[in-house]
Amino acid sequence: MTTPAAYRVSHLDALEAESIFVMREVVAEMERPVLLFSGGKDSIVMLRLAQKAFAPANIPFPVMHVDTGHNFPEVLEYRDQRVAELGLQLVVASVPEALANGLVRESGDGMRNRIQTPVLLDAVEKHRFDALFGGARRDEEKARAKERMFSFRDEFGQWDPKNQRPELWSLYNGRHHPGESIRIFPLSNWTELDVWHYIARERIPLPSIYYAHEREVIERDGMFYAVNEFFRPRAGEERFKAQVRYRTVGDASCTAAVRSDADTVEKVIEEVAATRITERGATRGDDRVSEAAMEDRKREGYF
Repeated sequence: MTTPAAYRVSHLDALEAESIFVMREVVAEMERPVLLFSGGKDSIVMLRLAQKAFAPANIPFPVMHVDTGHNFPEVLEYRDQRVAELGLQLVVASVPEALANGLVRESGDGMRNRIQTPVLLDAVEKHRFDALFGGARRDEEKARAKERMFSFRDEFGQWDPKNQRPELWSLYNGRHHPGESIRIFPLSNWTELDVWHYIARERIPLPSIYYAHEREVIERDGMFYAVNEFFRPRAGEERFKAQVRYRTVGDASCTAAVRSDADTVEKVIEEVAATRITERGATRGDDRVSEAAMEDRKREGYF
């Protein structure tokens, strides 16, 4: 018999239980939830949590990918494979289609992260989604650290960081009017290291680019960008091959890799435990545009 003194809930068990509780609350309260699924490690963990939250039933909501058209092929392959395995409905909000029909225009720097926002908001309106699960964590970036677990968006999809709802005693307020929506962040209290420990514990497969491999890269502003059809070196920048891996995946035009020999999940955990730079700080060129780049995008309706 297990005595009260012997019963212990691990750190990962507590995080998992909180996230599952949040997912079940959303499905109980909201009419049309959707999970934002990019094929990145955080949204992959979200899918595993959703499986556990509603087992033995299927996941009771679709997944949506805002496709910039600048994707790493390994990530798209993983996305499609995972969606097929779980029998999920995949909604693709396509930036290339939005460019073709005039909803958005290419930015001068060639990055498409910023023009994802109108495409995302258009898809939310079209499909009448009222709750969007996102894989954001508070340790990623300071603007994300400000945000609550349930984050209200007005009828224009915009976020007001000075007008957030209290969440005392884990009571979440999902009240909204037609046209408004709530962003839901079940991983808010997780860290990058928690995510990797959970991936190891659950033996979750990931896209291969998360592990060390050789790529042709250039070094710019201390980051290593893979040379591909979406990212071309500037005059004077030298191409060379290096052993790298990606800490985060996103638009290939602005997502950089880090030098690494971590080719297993155990080695990645050791590497992440020792680093003192956040994953976005180490790998996302678009976040270096200004001190408030992420907060500005979130105010406009970004993830």
